Amino acid sequence: MSNIVISLRGDILPNLIVIFFLSVLFLLKILKILKTPIDPKGCRRLGLPPGQSNLDDEFDSKYSQGLPSDQDDHGCPSWRVKALFTYPLKSCGAVELQASNVVPTGLEFDRQFVFAEYNKDEWNIRTLRNAGFNRLALIHPEIWVPDPSAPNYDADLPEVKSQGVLLISYPRMPPAGWKGLPIKVGMALKFLESRQTFQVPLLPPADSKFPLVPVKIWKDKPLAYDYGKLLPASLHAYLGSDPSKNTLTLFRASAPHSRQIFRNAPRKEDIGFQPNTAFADAYPIHLLSIASHRDVAARCAYAIPRLSIRRFRANIIVQGPSAFEEDHWKRLAIGSTEIHASCRTVRCRLPNVDPLSGDRHKAEPDRTLKSYRRIDDGDRTNACLGMQLVPAKEEFVVRVGDPVEVLETGVHQYIKMLAPREKVEGV
Repeated sequence: MSNIVISLRGDILPNLIVIFFLSVLFLLKILKILKTPIDPKGCRRLGLPPGQSNLDDEFDSKYSQGLPSDQDDHGCPSWRVKALFTYPLKSCGAVELQASNVVPTGLEFDRQFVFAEYNKDEWNIRTLRNAGFNRLALIHPEIWVPDPSAPNYDADLPEVKSQGVLLISYPRMPPAGWKGLPIKVGMALKFLESRQTFQVPLLPPADSKFPLVPVKIWKDKPLAYDYGKLLPASLHAYLGSDPSKNTLTLFRASAPHSRQIFRNAPRKEDIGFQPNTAFADAYPIHLLSIASHRDVAARCAYAIPRLSIRRFRANIIVQGPSAFEEDHWKRLAIGSTEIHASCRTVRCRLPNVDPLSGDRHKAEPDRTLKSYRRIDDGDRTNACLGMQLVPAKEEFVVRVGDPVEVLETGVHQYIKMLAPREKVEGV
């Protein structure tokens, strides 16, 4: 009998091995098919090509020193726009641009989307400031807009009717245990993408059924489109949310319900309109000087040897001015457009999160900033780095290389959003 069992095992085992490997090869073939990304139909992607950036040399020591504003820099103005970024999904990855339309809420598409969590009978936005949401840093949005020259363009395509789509990618998280083994193998062999994607309309089409729902951001509760039904279960899992409880959603700003800006902003009687924004914290545009950043980076190099300017999530990065020269700008021109520098940017601890890894440093650069950049009489508790801008016109185009000219300097005093000891959920 034992000889028969051994004989059977000898016959079956090789067959099982063959079946196993054939199954694996079949699965990998399927995964290879799934690996091929599908671009949104009838659209083109906005932004610089993958792997290209105007910040490739951000750590060059030449940016530590300023240049006279009237000095020629190899045929270019010495004070100029070095890089442009829009952040369509608040607290998530950036889209770097060579040029951008500027609209009433800031750079086009900037902070038009935000994640929110249901808490205390209302929706509250969630950002990198919130504990447990570090993973937002690794969510990367892409902006795709209709392109009539695309070979598969059709005016009746859903992607075209919604004026484009936001393509959202995030790290793939295989299931625990043996169930996730095929996924891990496929990722290791590069038969399967390490990231998952889904898309949402850039704007809700006229025939869509996305409800307008209030969402709390600081002290405001603007109405916004609830895109929650479009979130895949895998994204809920990535962010640690249970989809059955409906406690996480994605909002898209509604233009008629944008938030009017007052405090340090110019008034309608001065510029012809009252500034407004979507899901930016306070003002439409954030400007940062690379020399100022290099000064901060040098001081906290003991903890973070290569502190990227990307941590500070500015829209416009300029080169040329000396460190902190922008602290006293009141009006400037970028290209031919006049812009008000409304106030300094008062910093929170969000830059402690590394945008490449999602890791949160326990102290830096917040500690270093507070050691020498608490300079504004309006808020002596927090540090300042960068300027908050309001253009004097509602629509124009800004480009990398545009000259920067200071038109007026003066004294700034920050006006706080919150009263002393006032706390706001979600920020």
